Amino acid sequence: MNAKNVSPTSLQIDHEVVPDNGTKMSIVSLPVSEEDQTSKVLVISKSESEALQYNPQRIATYYGSRPLQVLRRIITVLTPTIRFALGIWWDTKRGVVVKNDRRRAIQLREMLTKLGPAYIKIGQALSTRPDLVPPMFLEELTQLQDKLPAFANEIAYQFIQEELGAPPQEIYTELSPEPIAAASLGQVYKGKLNTGEEVAVKVQRPDLRERITIDLYILRRLAGWAQKQFKRIRSDLVGILDELGDRIFEEMDYIHEGENAERFYQLYGHLKDVYVPKIYWEYTNRRVLTMEWIEGTKLTNTQEINAKGIDARYLIEVGVQCSLRQLLEHGFFHADPHPGNLLATRDGKLAYLDFGMMSEIQPPQRYGLIEAIVHVVNRDFEGLANDYVKLDFLSPETDLTPIIPAFARVFADAQGASVAELNIKSITDELSALMYEYPFRVPPYYALIIRSLVTLEGIAIYIDPNFKVLSEAYPYVAKRLLTDPAPELRASLRDLLFKENRFRWNRLENLLRNARNNQDYDLNLVLNQGVDFLSSERGSFIRDRLIDELIKSADALSKNILHNFTYLLRERVGVTTINETPAATDEQQQTLEHMKRILNILRETRGFDPTQLAPQVVQIAFNPGVQRLGQQIAAQLLQKAAARLIRELLTFEEIEDVQKVDLETPARVSL
Repeated sequence: MNAKNVSPTSLQIDHEVVPDNGTKMSIVSLPVSEEDQTSKVLVISKSESEALQYNPQRIATYYGSRPLQVLRRIITVLTPTIRFALGIWWDTKRGVVVKNDRRRAIQLREMLTKLGPAYIKIGQALSTRPDLVPPMFLEELTQLQDKLPAFANEIAYQFIQEELGAPPQEIYTELSPEPIAAASLGQVYKGKLNTGEEVAVKVQRPDLRERITIDLYILRRLAGWAQKQFKRIRSDLVGILDELGDRIFEEMDYIHEGENAERFYQLYGHLKDVYVPKIYWEYTNRRVLTMEWIEGTKLTNTQEINAKGIDARYLIEVGVQCSLRQLLEHGFFHADPHPGNLLATRDGKLAYLDFGMMSEIQPPQRYGLIEAIVHVVNRDFEGLANDYVKLDFLSPETDLTPIIPAFARVFADAQGASVAELNIKSITDELSALMYEYPFRVPPYYALIIRSLVTLEGIAIYIDPNFKVLSEAYPYVAKRLLTDPAPELRASLRDLLFKENRFRWNRLENLLRNARNNQDYDLNLVLNQGVDFLSSERGSFIRDRLIDELIKSADALSKNILHNFTYLLRERVGVTTINETPAATDEQQQTLEHMKRILNILRETRGFDPTQLAPQVVQIAFNPGVQRLGQQIAAQLLQKAAARLIRELLTFEEIEDVQKVDLETPARVSL
């Protein structure tokens, strides 16, 4: 990598150093020219690369002393916005159906384009919501993903030379004469390296930081004012904007984006039908990124995808499964999965592009989200309210008494039906109303998670209006509950399977049925981890109650066997001196039916093979914990059998005594 020069509108570089890894790094000095003063508040050097960092305090200091510049920007934004709103109002007065008016849709797209990158991103978010935006407007807003006006080739070529240290024609044997795509922060050329690989060359837009920082400053000031003026707003709007600002500034650093791409590949590149392009580091710097060229089709272009024999719905399922691992397993997630960043490749894989806007969710939040899903499924709204405290939506001193029934009302539509049949948008809308009414606050990390999920769901709905993201997600959650040894998830499993110390076989049955639909579900792993957990101290609660349930089931089974045997003797053989033994109760019979269905589910699960399980069963049998478990079950079964035998003997003696008394008592003659 080389970074010898920068443009007049960029930073001044004093000198270069070479760290231990051999990569050149620029040492940056603050510019002195008026046109470049903004850079003072935007850049802080980091190790190994010249990187942009968002600093709201220094940005506020800079623009606080330039009120006229801020006022001009506000007028620039408000003037077309008000004009557009008045036009919509006048159309409705004239009886024009605005949602079908292409002229207004084009006007909205052009307005957002002229307002700059921050507003283009708003339009991109709206372009993924067919449930919110009319089709005519959706079609126009979709162009904001990669069909924005391009900037001049001369500027792009200048940036390539400045960032990579050589003219484009010396680096690339081929380079498309015009950009093949232009997005909010940069534009992309198709090229070919000297080694013959086809590549995508992304070049950043000029004056990008200046345009974004002033909008972030204005929006941040507006958010701070709103929080002070409207007490009903308890969410940290400023924190949410700062989180967005951090992500946008990271997105403007292509070195950081390349690092994100490689990390994404390491974490998720092994997943079935997920493809992550390669980064060519020798041709990448802060404003130029060279990555592997991906020949593919946007997921929303369903006709072209279907014509190639590719199942678009399946690729959405792949995307949902990948997103679940991003959010709930590793925590490193793609925060901008709009259709321009998700392609169907020729061989039917889902390719991820544009790794600029990524975010991270920490383990406590990841486990908290899974626990919340369990409590929703379990209808445990008290547990759900406590989850929101742990997830930092509610302060620990909040009175949860009125919030618990409010949760019940939010999920009332799911009563009697699977929560998986709901969609994320409907749940977030309901929760938004609830958060307005009660003292909730939205933590900054949550905004990007919802943006990512809602965007993905929007694409899914576009492809298949009946697609339910939660329905596709629950098998993964079930698999995690059964296989993840984390204490938090073991506690969630316990909460799911037990209610008032009673084991709920129907929950286990549903969990196993859902888990087997997950691609990564490993029955052998479940057996091994289940045995290890049950034989450990941590599993004592579930173990003790599970043993009780197994003993009750064995008791019910023996009752049924004895009942059938005595019935056979009385009815078929004619031995009437034998009393017919009562069968298992309805509750016991229901438990036996659940166990029978569970065994069938296990037999039908991928990976179930008696010949392969036999050695594993032998190995498990010699596990000291399993032997103790077996001894405990055998002891309790023996104790139960002994108690029943004593009870039967005592009952038999009581019957004999009664019969003896009846024989000795003289019969009375009634007069």
